[in-house]
Amino acid sequence: GSAIARALASQGARLALSGSNGDKLRAFRDQLNDEYAHDAGAHVEITCDLSNSTSVEELIPATIDTLGKVDILVNNAGITRDNLAMRMKDDEWDQVIRINLEAARPMMKARHGRIISITSVVGATGNPGQMNYSAAKAGLTGMSKSLAQELATRGITVNCVAPGFIRTAMTDALDDKQKAAIEARIPAGRMGEGDEIGAAVAYLASDEAAYVTRQTLH
Repeated sequence: GSAIARALASQGARLALSGSNGDKLRAFRDQLNDEYAHDAGAHVEITCDLSNSTSVEELIPATIDTLGKVDILVNNAGITRDNLAMRMKDDEWDQVIRINLEAARPMMKARHGRIISITSVVGATGNPGQMNYSAAKAGLTGMSKSLAQELATRGITVNCVAPGFIRTAMTDALDDKQKAAIEARIPAGRMGEGDEIGAAVAYLASDEAAYVTRQTLH
């Protein structure tokens, strides 16, 4: 999430950062404002708990009230269950759909927008012990493909980025034997970096990607 935010901020986007931990969110907001000053105004934080329907309903209107508009929506939400698994609760899945639709309405009026969801390669490959997680990510990909077709004539693109193993605090906790086993299955022989995910999102959010929609970049 932070790598995606930095990638978008470096390209000139003014961000409304969303998350459930207000203290961490505000600290990162301050850091981002120090790193990427923005002519149009400071980056802001809007605390949102995806398990709270009222909080979800207020997210997009609050963002528009603060920033004036919404051009780009990045869905990057999940809950950690173990070292490598994030699983979305049923009500959180419903909230992600609602956030997509809430954001799409002002984009449709503006006839421009970018919706980008962070899914996972396991949505395409499956993974033992992650049946629910794989199903949720596959569902998000299918939803994005349908939404892309509905919104294309309004100048809105809808795409997914599906990371594999990315070096994060979660994967850093693995021991050397576990890391070696994972890296042996990866063509590049290493885990990906957050900045590489950020760069993919920044491209899909750009004007140059206006003709790219209904795609999942693995």
